[in-house]
Amino acid sequence: MKKVIVTGHTRGLGAAIAAELQSRGLAVLGLARGRSTLAGIEQAEVDMADPAALQAWLAGPALRDFLAGADAAYLVNNAGVVTPVGSLAAQAPAAVLQAVMLNIGAPLALAAAFVQAAPDAARRILHISSGAGRNAYPGWAVYCATKAALDQHARAVQLDGDPQVLAVSLAPGVIDTDMQAAIRATPDANFPLRERFVELKDTVGLTSPEDCARNLADYLLAPGFGREAVDDLRN
Repeated sequence: MKKVIVTGHTRGLGAAIAAELQSRGLAVLGLARGRSTLAGIEQAEVDMADPAALQAWLAGPALRDFLAGADAAYLVNNAGVVTPVGSLAAQAPAAVLQAVMLNIGAPLALAAAFVQAAPDAARRILHISSGAGRNAYPGWAVYCATKAALDQHARAVQLDGDPQVLAVSLAPGVIDTDMQAAIRATPDANFPLRERFVELKDTVGLTSPEDCARNLADYLLAPGFGREAVDDLRN
């Protein structure tokens, strides 16, 4: 029995991943602030940017109950935000804290809870990272730093050497989601590279969430998963 947890499953890439994995016969548990219209999956409404709310949910039985009986268990840490965008002078400290919690705190806490909740299953953790974690961009100090943290987490988990726990931090490419729309709407003063992303949209250089989800599911379920702790789906 294969079971998967997908964070941020209500829209964009997360919604496509949840639908794709469900179509392949996996039982899906979605975690997000809201609910999805996708039928046949379990859902939990959790604000993962709120440490108290996430801690309360993890302290309950829901995660362990969902994973009970799984031979193979998967965690897809997809939820994240690109904001705040801009130089340090333009960043609201509260927004920085919220981004760090959602982009780093929640994935790392979920990874630990996930591994402990399914001790008898082969477990795979997939962080949805970004090329921004490997290349710095002006205006994206918070986003770059938080994605780099996921890369380092996967590398360290690999060094732990548990063959039953595999982790990969994967850059999925540039996907046509609401996040991309928000990037294109950012003032040039806050994000000097905005025009690059406008051009990608105009020249059909963005991957659809559905196409990305199919490739990502192939990657997650492949026998070679975990060979590289930090990878790029476009490879």
